[in-house]
Amino acid sequence: MTAIRSSDTVHIVGAGLAGSEAAWQVAQSGCRVVLHEMRPDRMTEAHRTDGLAELVCSNSFRSDDAANNAVGLLHAEMRRLGSLVMRAGDANQVPAGGALAVDREGFSAAVTKALSEHPNIEIRRGEIAGLPPADWTNVIVATGPLTSAPLADAIRALTDENALAFFDAIAPIVHRDSIDMSVAWFQSRYDKPGPGGTGADYINCPMTKEQYDAFVDALLKGEKTDFKDWETNTPYFDGCLPIEVMAERGHETLRHGPMKPVGLTNPHDPTVKPHAIVQLRQDNKLGTLYNIVGFQTKLKYGPQQQIFRSIPGLEKAEFARLGGLHRNTFLNSPKLLDAELRLRAEPRLRFAGQMTGCEGYVESASIGLIAGLYAAANARGTSLTPPPATTALGALLGHITGGHLETTEASGRSFQPMNINFGLFPPLASPPTRKPDGSRLRGNEKTVAKKQALSARALADLDRWIADHLRVPAAA
Repeated sequence: MTAIRSSDTVHIVGAGLAGSEAAWQVAQSGCRVVLHEMRPDRMTEAHRTDGLAELVCSNSFRSDDAANNAVGLLHAEMRRLGSLVMRAGDANQVPAGGALAVDREGFSAAVTKALSEHPNIEIRRGEIAGLPPADWTNVIVATGPLTSAPLADAIRALTDENALAFFDAIAPIVHRDSIDMSVAWFQSRYDKPGPGGTGADYINCPMTKEQYDAFVDALLKGEKTDFKDWETNTPYFDGCLPIEVMAERGHETLRHGPMKPVGLTNPHDPTVKPHAIVQLRQDNKLGTLYNIVGFQTKLKYGPQQQIFRSIPGLEKAEFARLGGLHRNTFLNSPKLLDAELRLRAEPRLRFAGQMTGCEGYVESASIGLIAGLYAAANARGTSLTPPPATTALGALLGHITGGHLETTEASGRSFQPMNINFGLFPPLASPPTRKPDGSRLRGNEKTVAKKQALSARALADLDRWIADHLRVPAAA
């Protein structure tokens, strides 16, 4: 580790996943970091602790399949870049089938410990109420979707741009010992074990057609959270829709979404196929808490308890946390940010995380990672070539900083938050058409082969980029 020089100082505002990852990357490069976090002096509507990188919604980092899934590929790329978020996630994983899910408290504690003990990092508690001081010449703003009003207002005034916004919802968490396992059972869909799993990683609660019909009717009739006048036209992000909003889109929508009954067999009555199935995923390493998968909600607390206790197996459920709803904000990044995530109106300010228009824990952390690498290069007086657009990190960065700007302007559609997906990647020069044995690919085989080829290309290109442009320190 090189010595700290005061001229290298990078100020990072916000210690969520993006800010924490950015701080780690900058510090690992040998530059000094001051990491600012307003909690616990000032809390948000969604956070409950003062821990760094606190997970406020799901505990899942989603698929860990690097060969067939874009988010799994992003996991792999971040690991190769020495990501603290991925290191802490891997160390605190809980069973979740093919997904990487983590113990919330253990994950946050691991990130907090690593950053607190790093010799190049100083953590300062307290709100940055407004624009950072002018003498902070290298700043990353990673305050997330719950940015405090004074800072959000200052950014809005500086950009002369109305902040876009959407609603994000939180799923309820149930105490494991309150679930009736004479009705429910453990099984992963298609018995897929995944990282740290056994193939029996989810608790499954079956529903008959009559129970499902009554459940959907109750969701539609249940009393919902009221919106303030200024929130009434705010849209939802499709990747985190409240369950009752999904139900409003059609009576069968939930059966083709979070409650689909495929790949599961009820051992209590294997001859009867459930009409719908509610799944719960382990939420902490002890296995004492489980969250209801896909059950983000804006129902009020009373109706939540009544409706969710109508689910077979959850009749006596005790809730560690009920679901909720909060308003997220993000920038019109293709217009406001340059290719290195700097604010065009004031380039000393660089942005990272969800407020740039990426959605998801891993996506937010990955943009924190690249923002940290850019800031570190800036502090050293050098430049950094962007990651290839063929990589998951480069594809996501391209979406945020203008990869879709021409299309957006031409179509008149607004910039919206985005999860990583293979649709953001440049097409293959020669898509695969044949199997290794020479026979022709057919149907879904073509899709699988294409994804695997995109992933293989991405990792090869990332390795070359690392070798040519980075010297990634070994994980501490």
